[in-house]
Amino acid sequence: MKPTDLRGILQYIPQFREKTFILAIDGAIVTDENFTTLLLDVAVLRSLNIRVVLVHGASAQIKLLAAEQNVKASDLDGTGITDAATLKLALTAANRLTHEILEGLSANDLRAASTNVIIAHPMGIIGGVDHQFTGKVERVDTELLQTLLAQGVVPVIPPLGFDGDGKTYRVNSDGVALAVAEALKAIKLIFITSSDGLICNGQLVRQLLVAELEKLLQTNSAGFAPEILSKAQHAAAACKAGIPRVHVINGKVDEGLLAEVFSNEGIGTLIYANEYQQIRPAKKKDIRAIQLLTKAAVESDELVRRSRAVIDKSLGDYFIFEIDKNPVACVALHVYPEQKKGELACLYVSSSHENQGIGRKLIQFVENKAKELNLSELLTLSTQAFTYFQSKGGFAEGTPDDLPPARREKYDQSGRNSKVLVKKLK
Repeated sequence: MKPTDLRGILQYIPQFREKTFILAIDGAIVTDENFTTLLLDVAVLRSLNIRVVLVHGASAQIKLLAAEQNVKASDLDGTGITDAATLKLALTAANRLTHEILEGLSANDLRAASTNVIIAHPMGIIGGVDHQFTGKVERVDTELLQTLLAQGVVPVIPPLGFDGDGKTYRVNSDGVALAVAEALKAIKLIFITSSDGLICNGQLVRQLLVAELEKLLQTNSAGFAPEILSKAQHAAAACKAGIPRVHVINGKVDEGLLAEVFSNEGIGTLIYANEYQQIRPAKKKDIRAIQLLTKAAVESDELVRRSRAVIDKSLGDYFIFEIDKNPVACVALHVYPEQKKGELACLYVSSSHENQGIGRKLIQFVENKAKELNLSELLTLSTQAFTYFQSKGGFAEGTPDDLPPARREKYDQSGRNSKVLVKKLK
C-alpha cells in the first residue's frame, strides 16, 4: 500500500482518532534532509485528530559540539557520567534542536511548545561511581501535557530533566519517551532512528512479540549494535508497561512514518504487547474483503470466481487472517460429513504479506479444524499452487475419484482440470 493511499489510511482512523502517539526522534534525524518530510507526516497525523508528542535526543549534536570545541565529553549517549562540561554541551545541543523542531512545526502550521515536564533526580552513585549531572526520570507532569494536547498543541520534550531546586540533569531520551508514553497511556511509541529497525546479528527483525524480544535480549543482547540495543530494551519495557505497539523505523525514509502507521506491512520493526495476528471466522462484512483479496488470483485463473451470494451461502466455512484488525489472507474449509472428508479452499495471502509463513499457518489451522471435526481426509484442488501444497502442506497427488460425489460433480462441470491433492489425517 502506498502511504498516500487514502483508502488505506481511512481504515485506521477510527482506531487512532483522539489517541496519543509518542515520537522519539534521534538527534541525527532532526538535522537530516528528510526531517522536513517527517514533519509533514506529523502534520497528517494531527489533521486526523491524532495527538502527537515529540521527544528528541541530542547525542549526535553533542558529539559534534565536543569535536568543534575540543571538549572531552564524559558521556555521549545520556546513560553514563555527565560532568559539568558535558552538561553544558547537552544544554546547547538540546536547545538548538528544540528550536529547529519548533521552527519546522511552525512551517507546517502546527502549534507547538517546548516543555519542562520531566521531573528528574540525580542517578547518583552506582558501583562507587558518581554520575554527577546524569538524571533519572522521577515523574512526568502529565497534567501539563494533557492540557497542551487538549488545545491541539504538540509538546516538544528535550532530553533534559529538572528537580525541585531548579537544577538541570541530562536524561536519556529513550527513557524519557518511555516515561511519557506510560504516563499518557499512549497507544504507540515510535522510535525514529537512522536504522531500518531492530537489527540483530545483521538481520532486520520485522515483527516481534514482546516475550520473544525479552528472550532475545537475555540470550543475544550482543547481537544488537549499542544504539539499537537501547531501543530494544526500552521497546520491551514499554510493552510491559502497557503500550500496545512499539515501532522502530528509519527516519530517513521518505513518507516512512505514514507507511509504518497506515499499512500492515510497515517499513521497520513492530514490537507488540499482545497477539496482533489472529485467525477468526469470517463475518458478513468480510465478504467484500475476501473478494478483494482473491481478485488477482481469480483474474490469473489461480482461484475460481466466487460471487457474493456463493460466499454468503457458506460463510461459516470461511476464515480470515488479520493483522491489527485488517484482513490480509483467507481460507475456507468445506466439510463433507458423510465421507468424513474436508476441502481446503480459497487459500490466498495478500501480495504484501507473502513469504511470512501466513499460508502455512492457515493450512495448519484448517488441518487442526478438520481433526476437531473427526474428518479422516483433507482435500484441496489447485491449478497453479499444487507444488506449494505438496512441499509446505504435506499433501500428495490424488485423483478426481478421491472427491466426494457432490464435489466430483462440480469438478467435472468446471472444466478447470485442477489437480486433486490429498492428505490423510491421523
